[in-house]
Formats: sequence, C-alpha cells, structure tokens
Amino acid sequence: MDVLRTRILEGGFAPSSPLREISVAAELEISRNTLREALRLLASEGLVSQPPNKGASVKTFTASEVRDIYRTRRVLEVQAATESAVAGDEQFAAMEAAVVAKERAEQARLWREAGTASLRFHQALVAVLGSCRINEFFRTVLAQLRLAWATSCDEEQFQHGWAARDRELYELLHRGRRTQSVGVLLVYLEDSERQVLDGLRQTATQS
Repeated sequence: MDVLRTRILEGGFAPSSPLREISVAAELEISRNTLREALRLLASEGLVSQPPNKGASVKTFTASEVRDIYRTRRVLEVQAATESAVAGDEQFAAMEAAVVAKERAEQARLWREAGTASLRFHQALVAVLGSCRINEFFRTVLAQLRLAWATSCDEEQFQHGWAARDRELYELLHRGRRTQSVGVLLVYLEDSERQVLDGLRQTATQS
C-alpha cells in the first residue's frame, strides 16, 4: 500500500486511470490478493475508487473535496508554523532539502519532480508537530492533493513560480519570524486553492 500511495503522491498515476489487477500486481511483484487488500485500504483513504462490479481506478477529486483538503492543510500547516520554534536542525534540514530540490527541478523544467519536492516541503513542515499519527494522515492528504492538481491542470501550468514562494516561507520559519510566516502561508494556501479550483472549473467547461 505504501508503494502505491507514494507513486500517487509522486505523480505516478493520473486521476481516473484504471488499476488493473494483473498488470499492477505484476509491476509491483506482489500477489493479486495483496494488491486487492492494498486497493481496499487506499479506497478507504480516498485515493482509489472501487464502484460495485467495476474495476478499481485512481480517484478524481471534486471542487468540494478540494476545499476540504485545503481546510485540512490550513489547520495543520498553520499550527506547524506556529510551533516551529521547537523544530530542530534535522527538521529544518529536511525542509531546506525539499526547497532546494524544488528550485532545481523548476530550473530544469522537471515539473513532476518540482511538484513532488513542494509536497515534501509541506510534509516536512507538518512533521514539526512531532506526531506520527498526523504525519501518516498528512501523507494521505498530500497524495489526495497531488491528484487534485493533476485533475485541474498540467504540471507546468501549476508548478511554475512556486519555488520562490516555498523558499520565502522556509526562510521566514528558519529565522523565527513565525507571525509573518503564518501570514505568508495563509496567502500561499489561498492562492494555491484558487488555482486548483479555477483549473477544475475550466476542465469541467471543456469536457
């Protein structure tokens, strides 16, 4: 299950793409029974759709679901930014590594990798809260978010220009400017949410 969730988070599966048991089990070198259990668990996490009497497919997200994802992000990420005074060198190093990876990927125009790096940055931010349960939950939220991005627009359209904003947020957190970082983070999340929702609306209009 972790392999499939990670593949989704890294942009390895497009929304609505079928997850055919024979081919996916062979690719992952696992039994079909093991795959079925993994798909059942991923369905419970909102990453896979399993309609009755039909095969499994990667979930496609609606506008209301996207809004709920961003509500969750605001609660957890703002709390993490508020508590970032307790973050150690290792946690800041993880955030910086993700920011650097984002910058390099954007410069190289590797948009899929840029998206993954940005998600890793926000995952590292929430890890500041020091909760294994929250970390596990937030990994699923980020995987859902990656699918919402893919539904709304292409990677280049969405990822271009966000490296500088990730860098700004990291620098504020690292310098201990928590009040300012919370303000920047709220604007960041609002802009990101609007971009996804606008993309979903345009996609629906074109279909």
